Amino acid sequence: MKRLRFWLTACLTALLAIGTVTACNSGGGAGSSNTLTMATSADYPPYEYVDSSSGSQEIIGFDVDIAKHITEKLGYELKIDNVDFNGLIPALQSKRADFVMAGMTPTAERKQNVDFSTIYYDAKNTIVAKKGSSLTTAESLNGKAVGVQLGSIQETAAKDIKGIQAKPLNRISEMVQELKAGRVEALIMEDTVAKGFIASNPDLEFNTIPNTGESGSAVAFPKGSELVAKFDPILAEMKSSGKMEELVTKWFGADAPAPAKSPS
Repeated sequence: MKRLRFWLTACLTALLAIGTVTACNSGGGAGSSNTLTMATSADYPPYEYVDSSSGSQEIIGFDVDIAKHITEKLGYELKIDNVDFNGLIPALQSKRADFVMAGMTPTAERKQNVDFSTIYYDAKNTIVAKKGSSLTTAESLNGKAVGVQLGSIQETAAKDIKGIQAKPLNRISEMVQELKAGRVEALIMEDTVAKGFIASNPDLEFNTIPNTGESGSAVAFPKGSELVAKFDPILAEMKSSGKMEELVTKWFGADAPAPAKSPS
C-alpha cells in the first residue's frame, strides 16, 4: 500500500511539473501568454521618449499610444523595452521582443530580416543647423560633417547626398549636443522630431528636404510572426475611424500631415 501511495504521489508530482513548464512556455516569443513586448528607442519625441517631467520615467509618445490601443484591442498587456535604435531588429531576431515601434521605415534591406505592418504615418526629412548657417538644402551639405542616427533611414539618405561627411550617432539627443558643440555642422532628422528640438533650442533651425528613397513608419515583427495579420486590420480601423488622426494631432499638432492611407 505504501508503494502504491508513493507511486501515485510521484505521478502527480510529475504531472504538476509538466503543467507548470507548459504554462511558462505558452504564448511563445518575448511576451507571456497575455503580454506583448514592444522594443523601441525612446529618444525620438514625439514618437517615443522618456517622460521625466512627472518623475515616473514612463515611456510615452505617438507610437506608444498606438501600441497601447492595438494591444488593448487584442486583449494583451503591453511591456515596453528601451533599446538603442540599431539594436531593435536584433531584438526581434533573438525573440527578445514581439514587435518594434520606433518611427521605423520598412526598407527593402530591413524586410530581409523582419516583417512589417502597413505604413501608419509618413513624414519628411529635414536639415537641422544653427540659425544663419545657410545649410538649407541637400546641396549645401557638400563637404560638411552631418550627424545622423545610427541604423536610421536618415543615415541611408545621407549616403545619397554628394560630398557629405556622415557621422552616425546612437541617440537624437547626442546628435543635438554634437551640433551645438560644433562637432558637426548639421543634422538630418524627421520633421516631426525636429520641431520638438527646435522648440527647446531656439538657436537652431530646420528646413525640409525631399525624401529621395523609402519613407513612412510601420510596425516591425520577427519573420513569420502571426501578429502582422492581427495588427494590420486594427491600424486600418484606426485610420478609417479617425483615431489615428486624433493621435497625430495630439502628438504632432493640428498642422501635421495626415496619417498614411491604408492600401486599397
